[in-house]
Amino acid sequence: MDTVALIESIVDFKDEKQIDRETLVAILEDVFRSALKRRYGTDENFDLIINVSKGDIEIFRNRIVVPDDQIEDPALQIGLTEAQKVEPDFELDEEVTEEVTLSSLGRRTVHFIRQSLKTKVLEHDNTNAYKKFINLIGEIYSAEVHHIRQREIILIDEDGNELILPRDKQIPKEYFRKGDEVKGIIESVELKTTKPRIILSRTSPKFLEKLFELEIPEILDGLIYIRKAVRIPGEKAKVAVETYDDRIDPVGACVGMKGSRIHGIVRELCNENIDVINYTNNLQLYITRALNPAKINNLKIDEESKTVEVILDAEEVSKAIGKRGANIKLAGKLTGYEIEVYRDGVEEDVMLSEFSDEIEEWVIHEFRKVGLDTARSVMELSFEELCLRTDLEDETVSEVLNILKAEFEK
Repeated sequence: MDTVALIESIVDFKDEKQIDRETLVAILEDVFRSALKRRYGTDENFDLIINVSKGDIEIFRNRIVVPDDQIEDPALQIGLTEAQKVEPDFELDEEVTEEVTLSSLGRRTVHFIRQSLKTKVLEHDNTNAYKKFINLIGEIYSAEVHHIRQREIILIDEDGNELILPRDKQIPKEYFRKGDEVKGIIESVELKTTKPRIILSRTSPKFLEKLFELEIPEILDGLIYIRKAVRIPGEKAKVAVETYDDRIDPVGACVGMKGSRIHGIVRELCNENIDVINYTNNLQLYITRALNPAKINNLKIDEESKTVEVILDAEEVSKAIGKRGANIKLAGKLTGYEIEVYRDGVEEDVMLSEFSDEIEEWVIHEFRKVGLDTARSVMELSFEELCLRTDLEDETVSEVLNILKAEFEK
């Protein structure tokens, strides 16, 4: 391959990757000098003239004329006899300049140049991609499904950049096919060797916040603020909002007429149930709103330990806890308090604390966190439901049930 053909192939690659001319010239000079150093041991005595627009590179080698029997460094010196073959008038100590053709460098050197050029251009391309996406962290981005793997989905955007959607960043039970357009948030960007690893997430609370910005103009305009958003992806979410404009109902503005505004967000998140509540500095009221739709009879807040005891009627307990404990878990995350639910009026029952000699305190505490503070409240639920709500080991739940049943059988 001659010099022109080589440069033309790189120019085509440059145009495809949108590399400016100055950058390409710098890359070409770096690569050719590396090749010359590899071939001759040094590049100090070489001059390069690069004209990208014409697809031309001229290489000139400069050596000092010395007596034939005094050549110490062939890379920098040339014997008088050989010099006079170039030009008969050359004398000792003069500088001989010869043009070096691409073909004279040898097949291996030419191959090295081609591979190095492509590598350098790709490195530049990857560095630009890294710089672009590092500034997009926390923003919504869309790309197309290119390849589906067991632990991740490979996405390609319109510029050919590769993004990764790991399995644990996907909403449970959602399904994608090749060619599907996927929307998520840029969660992290790392430069692995020379290739950026761009992670997209659909489970981040930040993704939910950004979707609110897209769908609700008042949030984008700064009239409504999202104080905090928490999620159990694909299942339930809670968003606390507020406004400093008394004329605006922040919850109503977010939900829209008959749910028109929030419906698109719910659909994007695979029918995730979203509760929007008014934020308030009144902690008691804030916790009460966070536990919606349950009706609270009384609250006992311990600000030092960041815990709160919630007293409510027996029929309200399941509402406060929610399906698989989702409501109480999210309320705790939203408020920053560990919430323990107690039933009002359980005289005929036995408090779990009465079994502290048989059941460890931390286990009782786990049951209490999800509103199961009495023996009967535990026994009313199935073994499977207890395991789901408490996240306790199966053996522990089984042991507790045996202890309680034995007591009531007496």
